[in-house]
Amino acid sequence: MMCVLPMTPSELIDKYIADLADWRGQILVNLRKIIRDADPNIIEEWKYMGSPVWYHNGQVLLGNAYKDKVTLTFPQGASLPDPDRLFNARLESNKMRAIDFHQGDGIKDRSLRDIVRAAVALNIAGKKGKLSPGLPEK
Repeated sequence: MMCVLPMTPSELIDKYIADLADWRGQILVNLRKIIRDADPNIIEEWKYMGSPVWYHNGQVLLGNAYKDKVTLTFPQGASLPDPDRLFNARLESNKMRAIDFHQGDGIKDRSLRDIVRAAVALNIAGKKGKLSPGLPEK
Protein backbone atom coordinates (compact mmCIF):
# COMPACT_ATOMS: atom_id res chain seq x y z
CA MET A 1 0.00 0.00 0.00
CA MET A 2 1.37 3.39 -1.01
CA CYS A 3 1.42 6.18 1.54
CA VAL A 4 0.54 9.61 0.15
CA LEU A 5 2.22 12.42 2.01
CA PRO A 6 0.38 15.70 2.46
CA MET A 7 1.48 18.57 0.24
CA THR A 8 4.02 21.04 1.60
CA PRO A 9 2.98 24.69 1.93
CA SER A 10 5.08 25.57 -1.13
CA GLU A 11 3.35 22.83 -3.12
CA LEU A 12 -0.05 24.12 -1.99
CA ILE A 13 0.94 27.61 -3.15
CA ASP A 14 2.11 26.16 -6.49
CA LYS A 15 -1.30 24.49 -6.89
CA TYR A 16 -3.17 27.64 -5.83
CA ILE A 17 -1.33 29.62 -8.50
CA ALA A 18 -1.80 26.90 -11.16
CA ASP A 19 -5.53 26.80 -10.47
CA LEU A 20 -5.72 30.52 -11.27
CA ALA A 21 -5.54 30.08 -15.03
CA ASP A 22 -5.64 33.80 -15.77
CA TRP A 23 -3.75 37.04 -15.08
CA ARG A 24 -4.06 36.53 -11.30
CA GLY A 25 -1.90 33.40 -11.43
CA GLN A 26 0.78 35.17 -13.43
CA ILE A 27 0.87 38.17 -11.12
CA LEU A 28 1.16 35.84 -8.11
CA VAL A 29 4.10 34.09 -9.79
CA ASN A 30 5.80 37.48 -10.21
CA LEU A 31 4.96 38.65 -6.68
CA ARG A 32 6.18 35.39 -5.15
CA LYS A 33 9.51 35.72 -6.97
CA ILE A 34 9.96 39.29 -5.69
CA ILE A 35 9.12 38.17 -2.13
CA ARG A 36 11.60 35.28 -2.28
CA ASP A 37 14.29 37.48 -3.85
CA ALA A 38 13.79 40.10 -1.13
CA ASP A 39 14.49 37.54 1.58
CA PRO A 40 15.95 34.15 0.64
CA ASN A 41 15.27 32.98 4.23
CA ILE A 42 11.54 33.65 4.05
CA ILE A 43 9.33 30.66 4.86
CA GLU A 44 6.17 29.87 2.93
CA GLU A 45 3.13 28.66 4.84
CA TRP A 46 -0.47 27.83 3.96
CA LYS A 47 -2.91 29.36 6.47
CA TYR A 48 -6.33 30.85 7.00
CA MET A 49 -8.22 28.21 5.03
CA GLY A 50 -6.27 28.72 1.82
CA SER A 51 -3.91 31.68 1.77
CA PRO A 52 -0.21 31.84 0.97
CA VAL A 53 1.59 33.38 3.94
CA TRP A 54 5.26 34.33 4.21
CA TYR A 55 7.14 34.30 7.53
CA HIS A 56 10.49 35.41 8.87
CA ASN A 57 10.61 35.85 12.66
CA GLY A 58 6.83 36.28 12.43
CA GLN A 59 4.33 36.90 9.70
CA VAL A 60 5.64 39.20 6.97
CA LEU A 61 2.71 39.19 4.55
CA LEU A 62 -0.09 37.13 3.08
CA GLY A 63 -1.50 36.95 -0.41
CA ASN A 64 -4.98 36.36 -1.76
CA ALA A 65 -6.50 36.22 -5.21
CA TYR A 66 -10.01 37.59 -5.56
CA LYS A 67 -12.27 37.79 -8.60
CA ASP A 68 -10.91 41.17 -9.74
CA LYS A 69 -7.63 41.62 -7.86
CA VAL A 70 -4.68 40.07 -6.08
CA THR A 71 -3.95 41.47 -2.63
CA LEU A 72 -0.79 41.42 -0.55
CA THR A 73 -1.52 42.25 3.09
CA PHE A 74 1.20 43.31 5.51
CA PRO A 75 0.06 42.85 9.13
CA GLN A 76 2.50 45.54 10.34
CA GLY A 77 2.15 47.67 7.20
CA ALA A 78 1.28 50.89 9.01
CA SER A 79 4.74 50.77 10.62
CA LEU A 80 6.60 50.29 7.33
CA PRO A 81 8.14 52.98 5.12
CA ASP A 82 6.34 53.33 1.78
CA PRO A 83 8.03 56.19 -0.06
CA ASP A 84 6.66 55.07 -3.44
CA ARG A 85 3.10 54.75 -2.08
CA LEU A 86 2.53 51.12 -3.01
CA PHE A 87 0.02 50.65 -0.21
CA ASN A 88 -3.40 51.37 -1.69
CA ALA A 89 -5.78 49.39 0.55
CA ARG A 90 -6.57 49.08 4.28
CA LEU A 91 -5.17 52.57 4.67
CA GLU A 92 -7.66 53.29 7.47
CA SER A 93 -6.15 50.58 9.65
CA ASN A 94 -3.82 51.56 12.45
CA LYS A 95 -1.83 48.37 11.91
CA MET A 96 -2.30 46.66 8.53
CA ARG A 97 -1.71 47.89 5.02
CA ALA A 98 -2.35 46.13 1.72
CA ILE A 99 -1.48 46.42 -1.94
CA ASP A 100 -4.21 45.58 -4.44
CA PHE A 101 -3.12 44.58 -7.94
CA HIS A 102 -5.70 44.69 -10.72
CA GLN A 103 -5.46 43.28 -14.22
CA GLY A 104 -2.93 45.28 -16.22
CA ASP A 105 -1.25 46.84 -13.17
CA GLY A 106 2.51 46.91 -13.20
CA ILE A 107 4.65 45.85 -10.27
CA LYS A 108 7.29 48.18 -8.84
CA ASP A 109 9.76 45.38 -8.09
CA ARG A 110 12.37 47.40 -6.21
CA SER A 111 9.80 49.20 -4.06
CA LEU A 112 8.01 45.97 -3.18
CA ARG A 113 11.32 44.29 -2.32
CA ASP A 114 12.12 47.23 -0.01
CA ILE A 115 8.77 46.88 1.79
CA VAL A 116 9.27 43.12 2.25
CA ARG A 117 12.78 43.70 3.60
CA ALA A 118 11.51 46.40 5.95
CA ALA A 119 8.79 44.04 7.23
CA VAL A 120 11.38 41.34 7.88
CA ALA A 121 13.65 43.85 9.63
CA LEU A 122 10.74 44.94 11.83
CA ASN A 123 10.06 41.32 12.78
CA ILE A 124 13.72 40.67 13.54
CA ALA A 125 13.97 43.82 15.63
CA GLY A 126 10.86 42.76 17.51
CA LYS A 127 9.60 46.32 17.43
CA LYS A 128 5.98 47.37 17.35
CA GLY A 129 6.75 50.95 16.34
CA LYS A 130 8.08 52.56 13.22
CA LEU A 131 11.42 51.79 11.63
CA SER A 132 13.98 54.50 11.28
CA PRO A 133 13.80 56.27 7.89
CA GLY A 134 16.72 54.29 6.44
CA LEU A 135 16.01 50.76 5.28
CA PRO A 136 18.28 47.99 6.52
CA GLU A 137 21.13 47.09 4.24
CA LYS A 138 20.97 43.64 2.63
